[in-house]
Amino acid sequence: MVKDIHAILTENIMVGGIYRNQEVKISGAGHIPPTGNDMYIQIKNFYLDLEEKGKVLNPIVLAAWTHVEFVRIHPFIDGNGRTSRLMMNYQLMINGFLPISIAKENRLEYYNVLEEYAVNGNLEQFSEWIAILEEEQLDTYISLIK
Repeated sequence: MVKDIHAILTENIMVGGIYRNQEVKISGAGHIPPTGNDMYIQIKNFYLDLEEKGKVLNPIVLAAWTHVEFVRIHPFIDGNGRTSRLMMNYQLMINGFLPISIAKENRLEYYNVLEEYAVNGNLEQFSEWIAILEEEQLDTYISLIK
């Protein structure tokens, strides 16, 4: 299903829905995504871990972990961020939360918290940031109701 989502998100940009079979580098990042067989093993473990983590993590932390871990593995040549943000928002919505958007003006902070997870394994910063964005989204909806 994730491959299908990726194909839809990258339509008219590239051929999507195919895991990469080459090395990639993320411009400006200290993290280097796994190569070759490591990537395939890690993406398989990601899906297995996702099910287990869904049983123990609160929905915000689960959505945050899904996003940062998928981006860390970087299974596609391009479009990993778009795909993972959609996966994160899906998880938020099925758990009764609103989808969130990461504004362009917050892009540097976004990259920094992604890097903090990819390099140091620190999920807390990204989870807290997602919780803040969720709260802001709720405030926006409440103000519209008033």
